[in-house]
Amino acid sequence: MKQHDLVAAFPLRLLERLFPSGLAQGMLAVIMARAGVGKTAFLVHLGLDVAMEERNVVHVAIGQTTDHVHAWYDALFEALADAAGIKETEDLRSRIARHRLIQTYPSDVVFTPQRLDHAVALFVRHLNFNPDLIMIDGFDWERLSHIETAAMLGAFKACAHRYGARLWMSVHTHHAMPGIGTSLVPPCDVFNDIIDAVVFLDPRDGQVMIRVLKDGSRELLDDGSHLLLSCDTFTVSTEQPGARLTLPAAGYTLLSGGAPGAEAAFGECAEIWGMQEINFSFEGHQTVRTRGVVKLSNTELAQGHVSDLYIKTKMHRTYPATPLFKKVLQSIWHQVNTSGEVFVVGTILPDATVRGGTGWAAELAKHWRKPLWVFDQEHGSWFTWRNGAWQEEPAPVITRTRFTGTGTRFLNKDGKAAIRDLFERSFGPPPRR
Repeated sequence: MKQHDLVAAFPLRLLERLFPSGLAQGMLAVIMARAGVGKTAFLVHLGLDVAMEERNVVHVAIGQTTDHVHAWYDALFEALADAAGIKETEDLRSRIARHRLIQTYPSDVVFTPQRLDHAVALFVRHLNFNPDLIMIDGFDWERLSHIETAAMLGAFKACAHRYGARLWMSVHTHHAMPGIGTSLVPPCDVFNDIIDAVVFLDPRDGQVMIRVLKDGSRELLDDGSHLLLSCDTFTVSTEQPGARLTLPAAGYTLLSGGAPGAEAAFGECAEIWGMQEINFSFEGHQTVRTRGVVKLSNTELAQGHVSDLYIKTKMHRTYPATPLFKKVLQSIWHQVNTSGEVFVVGTILPDATVRGGTGWAAELAKHWRKPLWVFDQEHGSWFTWRNGAWQEEPAPVITRTRFTGTGTRFLNKDGKAAIRDLFERSFGPPPRR
């Protein structure tokens, strides 16, 4: 009975109603969203759902650590068990573990069908573990040419079909959800004939709308089928509107730049607490953090381009017109674009901007209406941007799984202590190594 109650609490079981024809073995379904919206949470929920029915799941994660993926499974399992009112969960947890295998690869590895086939073959041969569901999270759809990617997708499907499994893959898009009557958004649009089903996650003020855009050979762009879930717990939003997901630090990702001062201090704390760290840089730019460095191409940097006039209007000052500094500002765009909240250490100026180049991170957070906190080193206190003004808030905590940590290169002892205290308030004392 307990297992039945917990299975009934899984909200993504409702999604099966949106696929009346079902998904056959070897079919490719994709979960598409912009960065930070919930693709990993969606796949983890799907994996929990299948494993709970005592069917086997192979979860491939690219660019994530095993601890990071485990943290998501543990946290979402606890959230769903709590929603079902189930207290004794160890037996259910162990059942799920027996039906789930997690395989991780670094982001610089090209994940090929040969790698997938090799891993699954080992699971079948040595563990007698034949998957019913294969999930690939983090595959880079734009790394190779369209022809090469199409060939790989076809081979992934063939591999899943050989083992009698359904295949789900995540897709990172920079585009908003398509409108009624339009085609699929990039990068899926050019692979429409290969992809059998498409689900899109559309963030809406703390909730996520799940839309089915394609089911088998039918495109459902005018169907209107959707679910509305909490973006924190991925439970149906009307069930627990105030609930938040409690993840260990390993389930969080710091977005920063790896520069000396505040960014280095944020990175050091991220490493101590065992969370993922992404430091955006570019060719010719030196960082003091070597962990999680992502070098942006000129095309990627161009996504963060803003005119000098616009920056001057927002910041009430000009910045050096050198190519290097322009790239720094463009890389800051990447730090903030996919984060859920922003923490800056620096100085708040009388015109309500923040001093220095990292003040651009604060302005981007304001523009995108993301939660924003600044530790003012001159006042020795945290402030948050609320209702168009700075308001003192002595003890903020990190609540979003992707957050920006940036600030001045001239970090003083109070600023450094503020960063460490922020992590301790959010995640408790640092773990012993």
